[in-house]
Amino acid sequence: MESKPDPSATVPTGAHADHVRQIALSRSAAAKSAIAASWARSLTTHGLAPDAPHRDVRIDEAALAERRDVLGRMLAISNPVMDRLHASLGLAGCSILLCDTGGIVLDQRAPGSDEKMFRSAGLWQGADWSEATQGTNGIGTCIAEERVVTIYRDQHFHDSNTVMTCMGAPVFDEHGELAAVLDVSSCRSDLTQPFATLIAQTVADAARQIEADHFQSAFAGQRIVRGQGDGQRGAVLFAVNGDDLVIGATRAARQAYNLGQGAFATPRPAGDIFGDSDQRGVGLDSAERRELKRAIARADGNMAAAARALGISRATLYRRMDRLGLSTD
Repeated sequence: MESKPDPSATVPTGAHADHVRQIALSRSAAAKSAIAASWARSLTTHGLAPDAPHRDVRIDEAALAERRDVLGRMLAISNPVMDRLHASLGLAGCSILLCDTGGIVLDQRAPGSDEKMFRSAGLWQGADWSEATQGTNGIGTCIAEERVVTIYRDQHFHDSNTVMTCMGAPVFDEHGELAAVLDVSSCRSDLTQPFATLIAQTVADAARQIEADHFQSAFAGQRIVRGQGDGQRGAVLFAVNGDDLVIGATRAARQAYNLGQGAFATPRPAGDIFGDSDQRGVGLDSAERRELKRAIARADGNMAAAARALGISRATLYRRMDRLGLSTD
Protein backbone atom coordinates (compact mmCIF):
# COMPACT_ATOMS: atom_id res chain seq x y z
CA MET A 1 0.00 0.00 0.00
CA GLU A 2 1.32 3.45 -0.94
CA SER A 3 2.33 5.58 2.06
CA LYS A 4 0.86 9.07 2.42
CA PRO A 5 3.18 12.11 2.50
CA ASP A 6 3.79 13.35 6.05
CA PRO A 7 5.00 16.96 6.48
CA SER A 8 5.99 16.26 10.08
CA ALA A 9 8.39 13.47 9.16
CA THR A 10 12.08 14.11 9.71
CA VAL A 11 14.07 13.82 6.48
CA PRO A 12 17.82 13.63 5.87
CA THR A 13 19.67 16.82 5.03
CA GLY A 14 19.69 17.27 1.25
CA ALA A 15 16.40 15.43 0.80
CA HIS A 16 14.45 18.25 2.45
CA ALA A 17 13.71 20.10 -0.80
CA ASP A 18 12.35 16.97 -2.50
CA HIS A 19 10.24 16.19 0.54
CA VAL A 20 8.80 19.74 0.57
CA ARG A 21 7.94 19.61 -3.11
CA GLN A 22 6.24 16.23 -2.75
CA ILE A 23 4.11 17.44 0.17
CA ALA A 24 3.37 20.86 -1.34
CA LEU A 25 2.03 19.30 -4.52
CA SER A 26 -0.15 16.82 -2.65
CA ARG A 27 -3.70 18.16 -2.43
CA SER A 28 -4.65 15.76 0.34
CA ALA A 29 -1.68 16.76 2.48
CA ALA A 30 -2.39 20.48 2.09
CA ALA A 31 -6.01 19.91 3.12
CA LYS A 32 -5.04 18.07 6.30
CA SER A 33 -1.91 19.89 7.46
CA ALA A 34 -1.32 23.60 8.10
CA ILE A 35 2.40 23.12 7.43
CA ALA A 36 1.67 21.42 4.09
CA ALA A 37 -0.74 24.23 3.19
CA SER A 38 1.99 26.78 3.92
CA TRP A 39 4.51 24.82 1.85
CA ALA A 40 1.99 24.80 -1.01
CA ARG A 41 1.56 28.59 -0.76
CA SER A 42 5.32 29.05 -0.70
CA LEU A 43 5.85 26.87 -3.77
CA THR A 44 2.86 27.68 -5.96
CA THR A 45 1.58 31.09 -4.84
CA HIS A 46 4.89 32.77 -4.05
CA GLY A 47 6.97 30.86 -6.59
CA LEU A 48 9.75 29.97 -4.14
CA ALA A 49 12.13 27.02 -4.39
CA PRO A 50 12.99 25.11 -1.19
CA ASP A 51 16.58 24.52 -2.29
CA ALA A 52 17.26 28.07 -3.53
CA PRO A 53 20.21 29.93 -1.95
CA HIS A 54 19.42 31.78 1.28
CA ARG A 55 17.83 35.20 0.69
CA ASP A 56 18.79 37.78 3.28
CA VAL A 57 16.29 40.47 2.29
CA ARG A 58 16.49 43.69 4.31
CA ILE A 59 15.00 47.15 4.07
CA ASP A 60 17.15 50.26 4.49
CA GLU A 61 17.40 52.36 7.65
CA ALA A 62 14.99 55.05 6.42
CA ALA A 63 12.28 52.51 5.59
CA LEU A 64 12.85 50.76 8.92
CA ALA A 65 12.48 54.04 10.83
CA GLU A 66 9.24 54.77 8.97
CA ARG A 67 7.80 51.38 9.85
CA ARG A 68 8.81 51.78 13.46
CA ASP A 69 7.03 55.14 13.59
CA VAL A 70 3.81 53.55 12.33
CA LEU A 71 3.92 51.01 15.14
CA GLY A 72 5.30 53.47 17.70
CA ARG A 73 2.85 52.95 20.56
CA MET A 74 2.92 49.17 20.25
CA LEU A 75 6.72 49.14 20.13
CA ALA A 76 6.87 51.17 23.34
CA ILE A 77 4.32 48.96 25.09
CA SER A 78 6.05 45.77 23.96
CA ASN A 79 9.45 46.78 25.34
CA PRO A 80 8.98 45.57 28.95
CA VAL A 81 7.30 42.37 27.75
CA MET A 82 10.17 41.62 25.38
CA ASP A 83 12.67 42.39 28.14
CA ARG A 84 10.99 39.85 30.43
CA LEU A 85 10.96 37.22 27.69
CA HIS A 86 14.64 37.86 26.99
CA ALA A 87 15.48 37.54 30.69
CA SER A 88 13.79 34.13 30.86
CA LEU A 89 14.62 32.70 27.42
CA GLY A 90 17.86 34.42 26.44
CA LEU A 91 19.97 31.94 28.40
CA ALA A 92 18.34 29.16 26.38
CA GLY A 93 19.71 30.74 23.21
CA CYS A 94 16.47 32.34 22.09
CA SER A 95 16.05 35.63 20.24
CA ILE A 96 12.93 37.77 20.82
CA LEU A 97 11.57 39.68 17.82
CA LEU A 98 8.68 42.02 17.12
CA CYS A 99 7.64 42.29 13.47
CA ASP A 100 5.03 44.27 11.58
CA THR A 101 2.40 42.75 9.30
CA GLY A 102 4.83 42.92 6.39
CA GLY A 103 7.12 40.49 8.20
CA ILE A 104 9.79 43.13 8.82
CA VAL A 105 11.72 42.78 12.08
CA LEU A 106 11.31 46.10 13.91
CA ASP A 107 12.88 45.22 17.26
CA GLN A 108 14.72 42.27 18.79
CA ARG A 109 16.53 40.98 21.84
CA ALA A 110 19.29 38.40 21.38
CA PRO A 111 21.79 36.79 23.76
CA GLY A 112 25.23 38.27 23.22
CA SER A 113 26.84 34.88 22.76
CA ASP A 114 24.47 34.02 19.89
CA GLU A 115 24.20 37.48 18.27
CA LYS A 116 26.52 36.65 15.37
CA MET A 117 24.53 33.50 14.61
CA PHE A 118 21.20 35.36 14.57
CA ARG A 119 22.60 38.14 12.40
CA SER A 120 23.93 35.63 9.87
CA ALA A 121 20.57 33.84 9.86
CA GLY A 122 18.85 37.13 9.05
CA LEU A 123 16.97 37.35 12.34
CA TRP A 124 17.73 41.01 12.91
CA GLN A 125 16.18 44.46 12.54
CA GLY A 126 15.15 45.30 9.00
CA ALA A 127 15.04 41.69 7.79
CA ASP A 128 12.02 40.52 5.77
CA TRP A 129 10.48 37.31 7.12
CA SER A 130 7.21 37.38 5.19
CA GLU A 131 6.03 34.07 3.80
CA ALA A 132 6.35 35.52 0.28
CA THR A 133 10.08 36.06 0.85
CA GLN A 134 11.16 33.22 3.15
CA GLY A 135 8.42 30.64 2.70
CA THR A 136 7.08 28.81 5.73
CA ASN A 137 8.47 30.33 8.94
CA GLY A 138 7.23 31.37 12.38
CA ILE A 139 6.76 35.03 11.46
CA GLY A 140 5.42 34.92 7.90
CA THR A 141 3.13 31.94 8.47
CA CYS A 142 1.78 33.53 11.65
CA ILE A 143 0.89 36.60 9.57
CA ALA A 144 -0.68 34.54 6.80
CA GLU A 145 -2.85 32.50 9.19
CA GLU A 146 -3.30 35.04 12.03
CA ARG A 147 -2.74 32.39 14.68
CA VAL A 148 -0.01 31.09 16.98
CA VAL A 149 2.39 28.88 15.03
CA THR A 150 5.48 26.83 15.80
CA ILE A 151 7.76 25.99 12.87
CA TYR A 152 10.22 23.41 14.12
CA ARG A 153 13.49 23.08 12.19
CA ASP A 154 12.73 21.06 9.00
CA GLN A 155 9.13 22.28 8.97
CA HIS A 156 10.60 25.42 7.39
CA PHE A 157 10.21 25.69 3.63
CA HIS A 158 13.78 26.63 2.76
CA ASP A 159 16.71 24.26 3.27
CA SER A 160 18.73 27.14 4.70
CA ASN A 161 16.18 27.85 7.45
CA THR A 162 15.95 24.33 8.84
CA VAL A 163 18.65 25.10 11.43
CA MET A 164 16.16 27.20 13.42
CA THR A 165 12.92 26.84 15.33
CA CYS A 166 10.48 29.77 15.31
CA MET A 167 7.43 30.36 17.49
CA GLY A 168 5.23 33.28 16.45
CA ALA A 169 2.08 34.77 18.01
CA PRO A 170 -0.17 37.45 16.49
CA VAL A 171 -0.80 40.78 18.23
CA PHE A 172 -4.04 42.56 17.33
CA ASP A 173 -4.68 46.29 17.66
CA GLU A 174 -7.59 48.15 19.30
CA HIS A 175 -9.69 47.65 16.15
CA GLY A 176 -9.24 43.88 16.19
CA GLU A 177 -6.87 43.98 13.20
CA LEU A 178 -3.52 42.19 13.01
CA ALA A 179 -0.84 44.74 13.90
CA ALA A 180 2.31 42.78 14.74
CA VAL A 181 3.86 39.38 15.41
CA LEU A 182 5.83 38.50 18.52
CA ASP A 183 8.34 35.77 17.71
CA VAL A 184 10.86 33.72 19.64
CA SER A 185 13.47 31.94 17.52
CA SER A 186 16.31 29.58 18.32
CA CYS A 187 19.18 28.32 16.17
CA ARG A 188 20.33 25.72 18.69
CA SER A 189 20.07 22.07 17.72
CA ASP A 190 19.36 20.95 21.30
CA LEU A 191 15.94 22.65 21.41
CA THR A 192 13.44 19.80 21.62
CA GLN A 193 9.89 19.93 20.26
CA PRO A 194 8.26 19.63 23.72
CA PHE A 195 10.33 22.59 24.94
CA ALA A 196 9.40 24.52 21.78
CA THR A 197 5.73 23.88 22.59
CA LEU A 198 6.20 25.34 26.08
CA ILE A 199 7.96 28.39 24.64
CA ALA A 200 5.13 28.84 22.14
CA GLN A 201 2.62 29.07 24.99
CA THR A 202 4.81 31.64 26.73
CA VAL A 203 5.01 33.68 23.52
CA ALA A 204 1.23 33.52 23.09
CA ASP A 205 0.68 34.76 26.65
CA ALA A 206 3.16 37.59 26.11
CA ALA A 207 1.46 38.62 22.85
CA ARG A 208 -1.91 38.76 24.65
CA GLN A 209 -0.35 40.95 27.33
CA ILE A 210 0.95 43.40 24.72
CA GLU A 211 -2.46 43.40 23.05
CA ALA A 212 -4.30 44.13 26.33
CA ASP A 213 -1.84 46.85 27.37
CA HIS A 214 -2.07 48.45 23.93
CA PHE A 215 -5.89 48.40 24.01
CA GLN A 216 -5.99 50.12 27.40
CA SER A 217 -3.48 52.71 26.20
CA ALA A 218 -5.50 53.39 23.03
CA PHE A 219 -8.61 54.00 25.14
CA ALA A 220 -6.93 55.83 28.01
CA GLY A 221 -9.49 57.80 30.01
CA GLN A 222 -12.34 55.42 29.14
CA ARG A 223 -13.76 52.74 31.39
CA ILE A 224 -12.30 49.32 30.54
CA VAL A 225 -14.74 46.47 31.17
CA ARG A 226 -13.80 42.80 31.07
CA GLY A 227 -16.41 40.63 29.37
CA GLN A 228 -17.11 36.96 29.75
CA GLY A 229 -14.76 34.53 28.04
CA ASP A 230 -11.91 32.16 28.81
CA GLY A 231 -9.31 34.52 27.35
CA GLN A 232 -7.64 31.73 25.38
CA ARG A 233 -7.65 33.95 22.28
CA GLY A 234 -6.78 37.13 24.15
CA ALA A 235 -8.22 39.49 26.74
CA VAL A 236 -11.98 40.06 26.41
CA LEU A 237 -11.97 43.82 26.96
CA PHE A 238 -14.41 46.62 26.10
CA ALA A 239 -13.93 50.40 26.23
CA VAL A 240 -17.02 52.21 27.60
CA ASN A 241 -17.37 56.00 27.53
CA GLY A 242 -19.03 58.34 30.02
CA ASP A 243 -22.41 57.86 28.34
CA ASP A 244 -22.22 54.11 28.97
CA LEU A 245 -21.70 53.45 25.26
CA VAL A 246 -19.25 50.79 24.09
CA ILE A 247 -16.77 52.44 21.75
CA GLY A 248 -14.16 49.69 21.36
CA ALA A 249 -13.38 46.03 21.92
CA THR A 250 -10.42 43.70 21.59
CA ARG A 251 -10.44 41.03 18.89
CA ALA A 252 -11.19 38.34 21.47
CA ALA A 253 -14.15 40.39 22.76
CA ARG A 254 -15.50 40.84 19.23
CA GLN A 255 -15.29 37.09 18.66
CA ALA A 256 -16.81 36.18 22.03
CA TYR A 257 -19.77 38.54 21.52
CA ASN A 258 -20.17 38.00 17.75
CA LEU A 259 -19.45 41.63 16.88
CA GLY A 260 -18.73 42.27 13.20
CA GLN A 261 -16.39 44.77 11.61
CA GLY A 262 -18.99 47.55 11.61
CA ALA A 263 -20.09 46.99 15.20
CA PHE A 264 -18.54 50.22 16.46
CA ALA A 265 -19.37 52.53 13.57
CA THR A 266 -22.19 53.70 15.84
CA PRO A 267 -21.55 53.17 19.59
CA ARG A 268 -24.06 50.91 21.34
CA PRO A 269 -25.24 50.88 24.97
CA ALA A 270 -23.16 48.56 27.13
CA GLY A 271 -26.29 46.76 28.35
CA ASP A 272 -27.26 45.88 24.78
CA ILE A 273 -23.91 44.21 24.10
CA PHE A 274 -23.59 42.48 27.47
CA GLY A 275 -27.20 41.29 27.29
CA ASP A 276 -28.22 42.73 30.66
CA SER A 277 -30.39 45.63 29.48
CA ASP A 278 -34.06 45.73 30.46
CA GLN A 279 -36.24 46.92 27.60
CA ARG A 280 -38.79 48.08 30.14
CA GLY A 281 -36.16 50.52 31.34
CA VAL A 282 -35.80 52.34 28.04
CA GLY A 283 -37.03 55.94 27.84
CA LEU A 284 -36.57 59.36 29.38
CA ASP A 285 -38.15 58.41 32.71
CA SER A 286 -35.86 55.42 33.01
CA ALA A 287 -32.80 57.53 32.16
CA GLU A 288 -33.82 60.18 34.71
CA ARG A 289 -34.41 57.51 37.35
CA ARG A 290 -30.92 56.12 36.80
CA GLU A 291 -29.31 59.57 37.02
CA LEU A 292 -31.13 60.41 40.24
CA LYS A 293 -30.06 57.10 41.77
CA ARG A 294 -26.45 57.70 40.74
CA ALA A 295 -26.39 61.21 42.15
CA ILE A 296 -27.86 60.05 45.47
CA ALA A 297 -25.41 57.13 45.63
CA ARG A 298 -22.43 59.40 44.92
CA ALA A 299 -23.63 61.72 47.70
CA ASP A 300 -23.94 58.79 50.13
CA GLY A 301 -27.65 59.50 50.56
CA ASN A 302 -27.21 63.20 51.32
CA MET A 303 -30.18 64.69 49.43
CA ALA A 304 -28.90 68.27 49.59
CA ALA A 305 -25.54 67.26 48.11
CA ALA A 306 -27.24 65.13 45.44
CA ALA A 307 -29.48 68.05 44.46
CA ARG A 308 -26.47 70.37 44.18
CA ALA A 309 -24.66 67.87 41.98
CA LEU A 310 -27.71 67.70 39.71
CA GLY A 311 -28.07 71.47 39.62
CA ILE A 312 -31.59 71.48 41.10
CA SER A 313 -33.14 72.35 44.43
CA ARG A 314 -33.77 69.73 47.08
CA ALA A 315 -37.54 70.31 46.71
CA THR A 316 -37.30 69.65 42.97
CA LEU A 317 -35.30 66.50 43.67
CA TYR A 318 -38.02 65.22 46.01
CA ARG A 319 -40.78 66.03 43.49
CA ARG A 320 -38.99 64.16 40.71
CA MET A 321 -38.32 61.19 42.99
CA ASP A 322 -41.99 61.11 43.92
CA ARG A 323 -43.06 61.25 40.25
CA LEU A 324 -40.70 58.41 39.33
CA GLY A 325 -41.73 56.28 42.29
CA LEU A 326 -38.38 56.46 44.05
CA SER A 327 -38.33 56.06 47.81
CA THR A 328 -36.81 58.88 49.86
CA ASP A 329 -35.49 56.38 52.44
